[in-house]
Amino acid sequence: MFNYIIARTPCKALIDGISSADDGKPNYELAMKQHLAYLDALRMCGVEILLLPPLENYPDSVFVEDPALCTKHCGIVTRPGADSRRGEIDSIEPALHRFYGDNVERIEAPGTLDAGDVMMVGDTFYIGLSARTNAEGANQLVVILEKHGLTGRLVTMEKVLHLKTGLAYLEDGNLLAAGEFVDKPEFSHLNIIEIPESESYAANCIWVNGNVIMPSGYPISESKIRDLGYNVVTVDTSEYRKVDGGVSCMSLRF
Repeated sequence: MFNYIIARTPCKALIDGISSADDGKPNYELAMKQHLAYLDALRMCGVEILLLPPLENYPDSVFVEDPALCTKHCGIVTRPGADSRRGEIDSIEPALHRFYGDNVERIEAPGTLDAGDVMMVGDTFYIGLSARTNAEGANQLVVILEKHGLTGRLVTMEKVLHLKTGLAYLEDGNLLAAGEFVDKPEFSHLNIIEIPESESYAANCIWVNGNVIMPSGYPISESKIRDLGYNVVTVDTSEYRKVDGGVSCMSLRF
């Protein structure tokens, strides 16, 4: 059960966000409309939203999932792997203190960690080793988690930007998986719902209080999720896909 969401209004510099896609630059006006619809979808799930102001000096700052990790016992300020995103942590930390008081931890140099590489399954947090999250950052996170009675497990990955690019845990033992994650032994104890390669972008979605919010336009994946008994809410994230973003990237849920 999630009670709170932290999100951030997209800045106009979003059009210059980090991108590996060939879809052109985002349309800022359309991105704003899509973000408002995304927030509306979250509100329908019965959560309280703290909406932070835009950070014009940080094009990717709408993706609040990366500079912070929220657990049931503590908030963690990460150290993003992209140099251009490091400054975002100074503005996300006060929001964490608002909810967690003094129970806020921090990843320190030379560790790097994007929380988009971290997936929570109960009290276990799977941490993907990626271009953005190094072993030092991942191991620091494991130590922090264990300090608070939680567990961290490292996952090797080769083909995607973030762990949650290809995975989404939907609670109840159900795991959406695409590409290299379908056969990962770390997840063999879960019910794997395979997302077809043609719809791999749909693997990045979020469970919020019995609802699954997912990107629109992926009928095979949507049908598989509905068949599991979830209420599915689709949102258009076309402008965020152009800067390597997805549904999970734009909120902290706790």
